[in-house]
Amino acid sequence: MLVIRRRAGESLIIGPDVEVRVLETSPGRVTFGIIAPPEVLILRTEIRDANLAAARGVSPEAIREVVARFRPGS
Repeated sequence: MLVIRRRAGESLIIGPDVEVRVLETSPGRVTFGIIAPPEVLILRTEIRDANLAAARGVSPEAIREVVARFRPGS
């Protein structure tokens, strides 16, 4: 894991076209803005984990079909 300190208004770049900007900080909370192409899927980990738990027993093909429905340009 890479740990980077940033202040509000500062950002970091991931790959060639994803920018994560710190918008606001307060005790116990950080607000980020993410600038990325529409084809980059961005999920909060708790949402991903809940989706994975709900999908147990569902075929991988069915999951791919649902993901494809929500990806831009699909």
